[in-house]
Amino acid sequence: MNTPLAPITPACVINCVAYGRDGSRRDITLDAISDVLAVDDGSFVWVGLYEPEESLLDKLQEEFGLHDLAVEDAHNAHQRPKIEAYGQSLFIAAHTAQVVDGKLSFGETHIFVGPRYLVTVRHGSSLSYAPVRARCEREPELMAVGPSYGLYAVLDFIVDNFMPIVDEFREQLNALEQDIFAESFRRETVAKLYQLKRDLTRMRLAVAPMQDITGQLTRVHTALVGEEMRLYFRDVFDHTLRVNDATDTLREMLTAAMSVNLALVTVAQGEIVKRLAGWAGLLAAPTLIASWYGMNFVHMPELGGRYSYWIMIGVTILVCSGLYATLRRAKWL
Repeated sequence: MNTPLAPITPACVINCVAYGRDGSRRDITLDAISDVLAVDDGSFVWVGLYEPEESLLDKLQEEFGLHDLAVEDAHNAHQRPKIEAYGQSLFIAAHTAQVVDGKLSFGETHIFVGPRYLVTVRHGSSLSYAPVRARCEREPELMAVGPSYGLYAVLDFIVDNFMPIVDEFREQLNALEQDIFAESFRRETVAKLYQLKRDLTRMRLAVAPMQDITGQLTRVHTALVGEEMRLYFRDVFDHTLRVNDATDTLREMLTAAMSVNLALVTVAQGEIVKRLAGWAGLLAAPTLIASWYGMNFVHMPELGGRYSYWIMIGVTILVCSGLYATLRRAKWL
C-alpha cells in the first residue's frame, strides 16, 4: 500500500502556523487552514508570504474568505500606504525600506488581519519577519491575545527599521557639511545633497501614512484590537512620530545645506569677479596712459622733452602702485 505524499508547500510560503489559545505553535498546510478555523477553540493562523503568485492568493482568499478588493490590491505591489476595513477584517498596505549596496530601496508589506488570522505578504526590499515571529513565540501569554499581537509586532518591526536608515542619513549629512564649507566647489557634493533629499522625501512618503494606520488601530478598530493591545499600538504610533519628525528635521537641514552651498558658490564667484575686476583696473591705467601718448600729435609738449619717457614710466609706476595698494586694502586683490 502506497503512502500518500505530503502536499508540497510553495517556496513563496515562508510560514503557515496555527497558534493555540495558550500560544503554542503548530505548523499546518495551506489546505488545513479552513479546518483549523472551523473549530472555535481560540486559536488563530499566521501565514507569511513573499511575492506570491496570484493563484496562491486566490487559494488564501478561499481559505480565509478574504474580500475581492483586498486580494486585488495584494496582487498589485504598488499600493499607497493605507488601511481598509472589509467587514470584520482589515487590509493594511505598508511601505518598507532597507539599504541595499549603499542605496535606499523600498518594498511593500500587505497585511490581512481578521479575528482568527494574520496574513503578511512581502514585496520587494523587505526584511524577513522571522525574527518578529520568533519574538512573538517567546511571549506565549501575548500570543494568546490573538492576531492583533502579531500585527503589532510586524508594524513595530517595520517602523523600527526606519530609524537606523534615518540615523545613517544624518551621518551622511554631517559628512557632507565638511564638503559644503570646503574652499573648492565640487559638483559631487551637490549631487549627493540632492540624492539624500530625494531619499528622505521618499522615506517621508513611507513613514507619514503609518501615523494614520496606527492611529486608526488605536481608536477605531476596537473589535480586532482589544483594550490590552491599544497600549502597544500607541507605542508604535509614538515611534512613527519620532521617525517622521526626524525625517522632517533632516529634510529642513538638507534644504538649508543646499541653500548654504549655493550661497557659498555665489560668494566664491563674486570673489573671483572682484579679483578679475581689480587686475583689469590695474591694467587699465598703463593702457590709458600708453594709448594717450601713442597718438603722436605734433604739438604734444611732453614728446619733445629730454626726460619725458622716463618721467612717464615713473608716473605709470606710481599710478599702478597707488591702485594696487588701494585694491589690496579693499580686498579686491
